[in-house]
Amino acid sequence: MDAKKILVVDDEKNINDIIVSFLEKEGFKTFSAYNGEQALKLLEAEKPDLILLDVLLPDINGVALCVEIRNRSNKTPILFLSCKDQEADKVIALSVGGDDYITKPFLPGELIARVKAHLRRLEVMQSDALEEEEEIYSAPGLLLNASTREVYVDGEPVSLTAKEFDLLHLFIKNPRRIYSPAQIFEYAWKTNSIEGDERTVMVYVSTLRKKIENNNNSYKYIINVRGFGYKFNHQLLEETDK
Repeated sequence: MDAKKILVVDDEKNINDIIVSFLEKEGFKTFSAYNGEQALKLLEAEKPDLILLDVLLPDINGVALCVEIRNRSNKTPILFLSCKDQEADKVIALSVGGDDYITKPFLPGELIARVKAHLRRLEVMQSDALEEEEEIYSAPGLLLNASTREVYVDGEPVSLTAKEFDLLHLFIKNPRRIYSPAQIFEYAWKTNSIEGDERTVMVYVSTLRKKIENNNNSYKYIINVRGFGYKFNHQLLEETDK
């Protein structure tokens, strides 16, 4: 099996070298970028399986770079690395398409564990896509193809990140079930929920709604059940069946 490729984007060479050393000891193939321009070139040339992205870069903010990467690749996991530990920084990073947020300084074991967890999830997702027959869900104005991981709103394709797609798939596949934020986090992130993860789920549900809802003041597809969590509006599906 070919070694998984990881792109490390950090302008501090000593930190970049240390991270690369950790990863290569685990058998990963690494590529180093020290600014946004180099990162985008390596993204196109090497098609990495995962990206470790520093928030502070000399030529572009890491958050802005994440947006540009997401315009080119929706599936590649992006793990932010940052010395900023405020909740607002984490919320912003996740809302633009980041998959995880690791605060510096971090333990080597923690970094490797998170990298492996995201790569395992990606492999499962790709395997499921190959094995499943075409799986399509629809509601008025919304269509989700689970096999091709495509979403259309009013006939127009909508670009979702991997986790946004997973959340929508979860809701529309089980429209009568109410999911707590902890259950949603554990489903999408494939790990146990801890304090603070509820906020992460709220951010992802919010960004998903902005992409699929035409009226942000009155949510049509994903609704809140006060005190419990979120669910798909199953009444829309019943209307379709009539």
